[in-house]
Amino acid sequence: PGPHPIEYSLPLLIVVRNVFGYAETAREARRLIAEGNFRIDGRVVRDYKFPVGFMDVLHIVPTDEYYRVVPVPTKVIGFVKIPREEASFKLCRIENKVTVKGGHIQLNLHDGRNVLVRVSDPRNPVEDVYDTLGTIQLSLVDNKIADYIPLAENTLVIISGGRNVGRVGLLKNIHRGMGVRRSIAVIEDKNGNLFQTSLNYVFPIGKEKPLITLPEGAWK
Repeated sequence: PGPHPIEYSLPLLIVVRNVFGYAETAREARRLIAEGNFRIDGRVVRDYKFPVGFMDVLHIVPTDEYYRVVPVPTKVIGFVKIPREEASFKLCRIENKVTVKGGHIQLNLHDGRNVLVRVSDPRNPVEDVYDTLGTIQLSLVDNKIADYIPLAENTLVIISGGRNVGRVGLLKNIHRGMGVRRSIAVIEDKNGNLFQTSLNYVFPIGKEKPLITLPEGAWK
């Protein structure tokens, strides 16, 4: 198992050969990957089966180009070119959180990683301001939290799945059901139109403006 679900990721070999066209054959793609020409989230990946998924930062070393994986309509997985300074972080949605030894809080994130929030007093954990389904801006340099985007009214979100995949809008309301998958989010798009989607597909990306580069035309 990799860091991303198979339906929301692509093997690095497919990215290299089919998406970017750096190789004509699987054999050639495997060679390029084995040579260390591609970094994911700042580290060299030599496994051609490695799943590349939402919000991952792809660095193509020979050309020094950076791309972020974002949900896009129809294709689901898209690659948006980003400047070098934006490649130093990624957005990670908090899937759940648990209390660990010492009363500290562990945030378990959508890409399989986890981050420890240290608290000074477990009886009054004021450092724990994070809620499930909120998003953290995580530094890929030191693995520290740079910012936090709560799942709240008028938060800017991108839709990660379902028939509205790739759409961007402001969260207007949540109709709570039995669990995240049965809860419905109401989103307002850039033209003022409302649409609904499962809360499970809602991924916060900014408070007033997006923290990441989006596909052209995705937001105003």
